[in-house]
Amino acid sequence: MQQPTFILVHGAFANSFSFAPLQAELGLLGHRSVAVDLPGHGFGATYTRAYQAPQDPAGLATAPSSITGVTLADNAAYLIGILERAKANGPVILVSHSRGGATATAAANARPELIDRIVYVSSWCPVDLDVNDYYAEPEMATVDPAAFAAAVAANPAELGALRVNFRTADPATLEAMKAAFFADGTDEQFLNFLNTFQPDENLDVGTSDDRAQAKTWGTIPKTYVRLADDASIPPAAQDRLIREGNTLTPDNPYDVHTIAGSHLKWLVEPSEAAKVLAGLTP
Repeated sequence: MQQPTFILVHGAFANSFSFAPLQAELGLLGHRSVAVDLPGHGFGATYTRAYQAPQDPAGLATAPSSITGVTLADNAAYLIGILERAKANGPVILVSHSRGGATATAAANARPELIDRIVYVSSWCPVDLDVNDYYAEPEMATVDPAAFAAAVAANPAELGALRVNFRTADPATLEAMKAAFFADGTDEQFLNFLNTFQPDENLDVGTSDDRAQAKTWGTIPKTYVRLADDASIPPAAQDRLIREGNTLTPDNPYDVHTIAGSHLKWLVEPSEAAKVLAGLTP
């Protein structure tokens, strides 16, 4: 059997660079992988002089963004193009993290034949609700909605994108971000990861039409990798997504794995996650 290609889809404000340690581990285990930069991410991201030091807050609030107007449909279409190219060379395992799950789900709804297994690592796979609506549910009650608030650098309605100043030095803001995303990392690891984030993210996370669909998404073998110490998408919320997916497709339930760590820890120390992924079959 041909070796699969792992297609890796990042979350909000992230990019392909954050998968470098995981790709190294997968490569050492004999697996090929492709880390995707969704539209407006990676080298397509917007970095302005106002974001440099010394920062210009007024300029940062108004500088146009390359991600303005980018939709979930744009992300899915781009990902489908990657999947088509990968599928020409053998089986494909699609792996998403965090907000990237919404894009992976939309692509799976549209082109399930391109995906031999879909994997969510503490990742959004909306079934009963739209992504934003889950935040009002009990499973997300422990999530701090203000973790980014103090660092928001522009009016999203005016900019047409969400812009966050990840280069802030405000101690309270940094503490809130670390608690939300990387509480089990060292301060040095956290700041290193924070400096891989890009400031802008698109606003569209889809509608009810983009929720998992039984007749398409539901035909793909699926895995959920739970992050046991995630404060951003808590285990209770991850478990709810698993239950909803299993209810939607009871004959095709999730293959569930659990690894220790926060929302970002598995990307910085990826050996356990790489072993889980390497053990999956298309």
